[in-house]
Amino acid sequence: MGQLNWLFLVSLLTAVCGQFIPPYTEECQKNMYPPKGPTFKGGVTWYTVDLDLHPSDRWTAIITDKKADLVDMIQAIRDLANAFVPSGKLIEMVDIGLPLVASTLPYPFRDELKGIATASGLPLGEVVLFNIFYEVFTVCTSLVAEDSDGNLIHGRNLDFGLFMGWDLKNRSWMITEKLKPLVVNIDFTRDNKTVFKSTNFAGYVGMLTGIKPHTFTLTMNERFSLDGGYIGILEWILGKRDGMWMSFLTRSVLENATSYEDAKNRLSLTQLLAPAYFILGGNQTGQGCIITRSRLLSLDVLEIDLKQGRWYVLETNYDHWKEPLFLDDRRTPAMKCMNQTMQANISPKTVYDVLSTKPVLNKLTTYTTLMEVSKGKLESYIRDCPNPCMPW
Repeated sequence: MGQLNWLFLVSLLTAVCGQFIPPYTEECQKNMYPPKGPTFKGGVTWYTVDLDLHPSDRWTAIITDKKADLVDMIQAIRDLANAFVPSGKLIEMVDIGLPLVASTLPYPFRDELKGIATASGLPLGEVVLFNIFYEVFTVCTSLVAEDSDGNLIHGRNLDFGLFMGWDLKNRSWMITEKLKPLVVNIDFTRDNKTVFKSTNFAGYVGMLTGIKPHTFTLTMNERFSLDGGYIGILEWILGKRDGMWMSFLTRSVLENATSYEDAKNRLSLTQLLAPAYFILGGNQTGQGCIITRSRLLSLDVLEIDLKQGRWYVLETNYDHWKEPLFLDDRRTPAMKCMNQTMQANISPKTVYDVLSTKPVLNKLTTYTTLMEVSKGKLESYIRDCPNPCMPW
C-alpha cells in the first residue's frame, strides 16, 4: 500500500472512530437467544432454488420478490461511485466492461447472473459488480465449536460494507443497511431433494455461508493481503484464468463435495483469485478447522484438537498466529466469551450470545447464522448494533 493510501486510511479510521465513545467492548452477553430487543432486526425468509432449472431461470422467483431492494442497493452503489468520480465515468466503465467479464465466468454462474439482470432490469455489469464485491470488501467472524457430546455447532457474523459510505447522522454504513433487506435463506434442491442450504444476499450467486445437511458446514472470511483480490480480478480480466473466484469455489464445494475431508481437500488445493479463510465443520468429533489460504497455496490448517484442549476454532480476518490489527480486534473478545462459556455449556444459544457481544457484533454486521450439522439445521437473523457501537 502506498504512503498516500496508508495516510488516507489512517485519517478515515480516525475520523470514524472519533464518533465513538469507549469502551468499544462490553461484557459477554447472555440470554440473547431467542433473538429479541434492539440488536435483532428480524428473521430471514426461506426460498428454494431448483438446480434442475436452466441457470438463467433459477433466481427469478427470489429476484422478483426482492427486486425493489436490489435496485435500491445498486442505486446506492451508483451514488457512491458517482461521488468518488463525479463524471459518472466509473459506472459507465462498469456497464461497458463488466458484462465482458460475465462472459468469461464458468458455468453456471455466467447464465445465472444474466438471468438476475433480466429479472431485475438492472444492467448486467452492475449485477457482476455486486457479485465480486466480496473478493475485496468484507470483515467477518466465524467459529466451529464441539460440545461435550461431540456435536458440532457452526456460527458466523457476516460483516459487509467496510468504507462504503459512512452515514454521519445515523452512524451506520450505507451499503450495510441496504444489504439487510436482501438477506435470504435458500434451500438448493435437485430432484426435489435438498443438496445444500445457505444464507445469501438476493442477487449474489456465490456462497458465503452454507450447510450440506448431516455432512459439513462452511463459511468464508476475507484474508487481507497485498497479493489480494484486486490482483486476481485484474489477472482474470487480462486473460489469466487458472484461479477460481472464492464464493464460486465455496458454492461448488457445497454442491459437490461428499464429505468433510473431500471439502477440506478442495478448499485447500484449488487455486484462488483472492486469499481467504475457509472455516469448515464436519459431522464427527474433531472435525472443525480454519484453512488459511493464499491465492495459490494452503498456508495453514488449524483444527479442533480436544487432546490439546482446543474444543473450538475461531476466525475473524487475521492469521491466527499473528496479532490482529489493534483497531479491529474482534478475536480477543470473541475468544474471551467462548472461554467463559466453556465447552460444557456450548450450544447454538450460547454461540449466539458470543456473536451478539460488541465488537463481535458491530456496525457492519448484516446477519448472524447458526448451523447444526447433525440436525441439518441452518437459522439466520438480521442484526443491528445499537450505539455506542464500533464501526467494524
